[in-house]
Amino acid sequence: MANVSLTPSGPPETVLPVDPPNVQQLINEISTSLTLDRAKLLQLVSLAPRSPSVWALYGQHGLDTLESYAAYRVGYHRGLDMLRANGWRGSGFVRWQHPSNRAFLLCLLGLQVNAEHIGEADEAERCRLFLLQLDPSGVPEDK
Repeated sequence: MANVSLTPSGPPETVLPVDPPNVQQLINEISTSLTLDRAKLLQLVSLAPRSPSVWALYGQHGLDTLESYAAYRVGYHRGLDMLRANGWRGSGFVRWQHPSNRAFLLCLLGLQVNAEHIGEADEAERCRLFLLQLDPSGVPEDK
């Protein structure tokens, strides 16, 4: 079932579905652990390879800039696939205020930041502009 609605004064808005409970539970376990269990992180990737939430978490825990960049890139593309499957047609809002959209937006932000770190200024700028198109209010700085 597509979750696209028309906003009162503009383009449609898409809200992504939430991850299944077992994926959410494992994300929470990894996120709240004092030490990163890479085996558990890889188990999570195997459990839900299409989830932007999984790739956002992987990007946050990449061993270096390149690994984080790669994880965020996968999460961004998986998120685009999910957006399209949920009615997004290349334009319209994907707002931070909806918790289920946050992982995709974090992947796009992570891609932007890591593209800057590896000298991909054009890609970083495209990501920055895309984030503003998707949610003009922006992704909170502390995320």
